[in-house]
Amino acid sequence: MRALGAELIQGWQVGDVVLLHGDLGAGKTTLVRGALESLGFEEPVRSPTFNLLQQFETDPPVMHADLYRVKSYVGIGVEDYLETHVCLIEWPDRAEGLIDLEECWHVEISFDGPGRIVKVIPPK
Repeated sequence: MRALGAELIQGWQVGDVVLLHGDLGAGKTTLVRGALESLGFEEPVRSPTFNLLQQFETDPPVMHADLYRVKSYVGIGVEDYLETHVCLIEWPDRAEGLIDLEECWHVEISFDGPGRIVKVIPPK
């Protein structure tokens, strides 16, 4: 998942919203960790489950949100980063209404036996 994150971030740019779909433990945060590491971020990357979002001053800048513990993105400030960061959002069902889903990247992670299946769907 780290290698995939490192590869995918190369195709994303400021203003891209990436919705990360998958069950607990699917590897969403690990994918984000790999993306940030490939951009030169050297500190630990933890899931923002309790503080809800984190921003990273990498090139391009990245905002990582984890909406697992909330019912909606409203009031968290996610919208403040849409035009200035690559926005990686876990549990995107809680971001309904934030942006047109057809304008977003979708990374769908599921399990198939001992491995994972990852579908990367670009915006339309």
